[in-house]
Amino acid sequence: MTTTPSSPLGPTADTDTGSAPRGGFAARVSLGRVFAPVPSEFLLLASTALILTGFGLVMVLSATMATANASPFDTFLKQAVFAAVAIPLMFVASRMPVRFWKRIAWPALIAGLLLQLLVFVPGLGVHNDGNTNWISIAGFQAQPSEFLKLSLALWLGFVLYRKRTLLTKWQHVFIPVVPVGALVIGTIMAGHDLGTAMIVMSILLGCLFFSGVKLRLFLLPLIGVVAAAAVFAVTSPNRMARIMSFLNVDSTDCYFADAGSCYQPLHGIWALASGGIFGLGLGNSREKYQWLPAAANDYIFAIVGEELGLIGCAVVLALFALFAVGAFHVIRKTDDPFVRIVSGGITIWIVGQALVNIGVVLRVFPVLGVPLPFMSQGGTSLMSVLLACGVLLSFARTLPVRSPLAVAPVGGRVAPRVEPARAGAVRR
Repeated sequence: MTTTPSSPLGPTADTDTGSAPRGGFAARVSLGRVFAPVPSEFLLLASTALILTGFGLVMVLSATMATANASPFDTFLKQAVFAAVAIPLMFVASRMPVRFWKRIAWPALIAGLLLQLLVFVPGLGVHNDGNTNWISIAGFQAQPSEFLKLSLALWLGFVLYRKRTLLTKWQHVFIPVVPVGALVIGTIMAGHDLGTAMIVMSILLGCLFFSGVKLRLFLLPLIGVVAAAAVFAVTSPNRMARIMSFLNVDSTDCYFADAGSCYQPLHGIWALASGGIFGLGLGNSREKYQWLPAAANDYIFAIVGEELGLIGCAVVLALFALFAVGAFHVIRKTDDPFVRIVSGGITIWIVGQALVNIGVVLRVFPVLGVPLPFMSQGGTSLMSVLLACGVLLSFARTLPVRSPLAVAPVGGRVAPRVEPARAGAVRR
């Protein structure tokens, strides 16, 4: 009987029969793309989004039980339904290739603008607190401007990506970015929603910044945005009243419910102060008993501080910080300009809006009327934010994954192999 000499590097396979290697055992099981390893950024973004959403559902339930008209679970169940729909959509969006988001950039912007224009249709548009930025269809209210944020980020990423070699010239930076951006902001400001308009402005500036335009070209839109925000504030008596109440924090007139714009910020601070370090306990808020307006919406962070104290607020801030870390890792590691620009715009939107909302509750900023992402009551806001997270997760899948598998012994040690996230070439 003859034997095949073994290789110096180990047992070899029988090339004639295709049998398994002699002198050892080897097995390779293919589980498909579903079980392919994902980057750590994917896990970080997905986990923080899910934790913040679950945390938000608990706080919405706590904040609305005291003022519920019928069942104390009505508002919670509505919010939970939106979460149950939006979370699977987030993971469906995470499976989409980058080329899909490039293709739908223009259709998404056009659809978002048409949807936003519905707020001006008589019978559909809803007027609330001086703003006309909602639509009501079959008893359900929606805020179209929330979806316009995501569609604008995708469109800006696509346009700036296509013009990446021409961004040294101001004409190609401003056209069509500035006219279309002005159109989007104008449709929102026509409904007198300055808070949402400022978030959209920040998305525009964030996309320009991450596109790599020269600083002097970036400063001109920045100055224009600041000037436009100042004009919108000065020309509105309601907004000026909010600003003046922000500057006059010690007025005794704010103690009464009919005081106007300063009553709500004052009670928000009282909620935070009464919570202390450990809070009053989950469900034990006093301000939610019709003392604090919008307790489940724009001021839900105040309820977190009152019931869970400084520790609860720190947890929320830490979760948003972890989300920002994961998003900025996607921006830093990607080689695709489109991915970098869109990820930058979405990150500025979600993290920036969270900081603005928390700053309003802390009276660092005047009342702007923007919800806390993931946590505030509002199905449209929750769905748009989770869809935006799905886009970030889709981009995170294109990043390389460090696999523990070895390719060959080198100097007696196993050399690690870096593989793409999807067991194949990086998607484009």
